[in-house]
Amino acid sequence: MPLRITFRQLEYFVAVCDCGSIAHAAQKINVSSPSISAAIAQLEAEFGLKLFVRRHAQGLSLSQTGQLFLIAARETLEKANALNQLAANVAGTVRGNLRVGCLLTFAQIVLPRLRRSFVDRFPEVEFSQFERDQSELFNELRAAKLDVALTYDLNIPADFNFVSLVRLPPFALFSEGHPLAERQYVSPMDLASYPMVLLDLPMSADYFLSIFSSLGIRPEIVERTRDMAVMRSLVANNFGYSVANIRPLSNLAPDGNKLCFVPLSGPVRPLNMGLLMSQGSENSRTISTFIDHAKSFILQGDTFDLVGS
Repeated sequence: MPLRITFRQLEYFVAVCDCGSIAHAAQKINVSSPSISAAIAQLEAEFGLKLFVRRHAQGLSLSQTGQLFLIAARETLEKANALNQLAANVAGTVRGNLRVGCLLTFAQIVLPRLRRSFVDRFPEVEFSQFERDQSELFNELRAAKLDVALTYDLNIPADFNFVSLVRLPPFALFSEGHPLAERQYVSPMDLASYPMVLLDLPMSADYFLSIFSSLGIRPEIVERTRDMAVMRSLVANNFGYSVANIRPLSNLAPDGNKLCFVPLSGPVRPLNMGLLMSQGSENSRTISTFIDHAKSFILQGDTFDLVGS
């Protein structure tokens, strides 16, 4: 007797596993919670399996059978997407699923507009976005949870391909009244005696600190945060300077206070923003089209300022 299941049901099941709850999955994929609950119930009924253990306090957790089912569901969806890509390649069209990760540091600045411009040109592509730190991007690309990631060339493993899009030298952020805010350039040595607000994300923080350690300098870190918006507001309220590689067009922090941006001088290594993918992924028509589109999009240069480039 043929199975009466759909790829959509499998996608909903995987989304719940990734998000940890039906409610979070519903928000992520913009589908109602009852629709997701019904899809999971249909899967359990069709296969005669209990995929989740339902606990009132902790919500849903995968049963042992559910963990095996998740592996098979992912493989099935990957093969279905491969067939879709094959059909698109043969037909010369751009369609199918595209799961794009983006580094937390600049996701809010770059990704929404890049996504908008891409899906307007290629409406048959089902685009999903995910904001992650650098380590998470590596892990999810290897686990085939992402197709491509927009990130910096920070500690790129040998099993990935990186396509550079733009070179981004570092710069310092100051409040409007900071003693160094009016400088044309500042060096790491100039900054060393002032308090620093560090954007403390995996690998990113190591890069920012290396700007100082390469010169034998230790910055005076007074605050750490993993949130770019919080960092900008702390700086704008004169809790310290910070260092970054990308800035929006506006010179206002999220709370409305003014920021000043000053390029760093001296032997400081710039970062390259680009697209990261598993080797061979660029053979997909959808991914290669996204790469070409991203190159054109970045060259337009109206999304962020390249301070000091």
